[in-house]
Amino acid sequence: MKTINFIITGLLLFAASTTQAQVSVDVNIGTPNVNVHVGTPPPPPPPSRPSPPPVWGPVGYDEVEYYYLPDIQVYYDIRLAQYIYFGNGKWVRSRYLPSHCRNYDLYHGYKVVLTDYHGHSPYSHFHDHKVKYYKGYKGKPQKSRGEYKVKYEDHDHHDHGNHNHGNHDKHEGKGHNGKGKH
Repeated sequence: MKTINFIITGLLLFAASTTQAQVSVDVNIGTPNVNVHVGTPPPPPPPSRPSPPPVWGPVGYDEVEYYYLPDIQVYYDIRLAQYIYFGNGKWVRSRYLPSHCRNYDLYHGYKVVLTDYHGHSPYSHFHDHKVKYYKGYKGKPQKSRGEYKVKYEDHDHHDHGNHNHGNHDKHEGKGHNGKGKH
């Protein structure tokens, strides 16, 4: 009888140790590899297929990552198709301009092309950009990648025969913030 008790006890201990090993292996296999970052969190990874430059962006700069819009002090991340602006005490990334800039004319407003910056935080140079590219700054003339679409809000428009919407000088004072051609 002692032999049977000894064998049963041995089997129970063996089974318990096997179960413990299985639980340990299952837990270790399911544990993800986690990287801990101290300080500022890393920026989001770029999408697998970067966004094309916006149609309001200037022609000739296919390889740049950011524009700075000095009139409204906003950056535009071309790869992620996001605006970056300072709001509520921090830098915000958004698919949309902040509400106080929603009427800003992206086609005619000047875009500073940041050809010398490659990173994820162009605003780290904001104080330099704000001084060098002040509100109203105009560099060399720019041509937008796409055609400007005029939205007529005035239903009593008298020039119904001319539908040449590429002529922006004629409509300069209407919804373009008086920027004219660039």
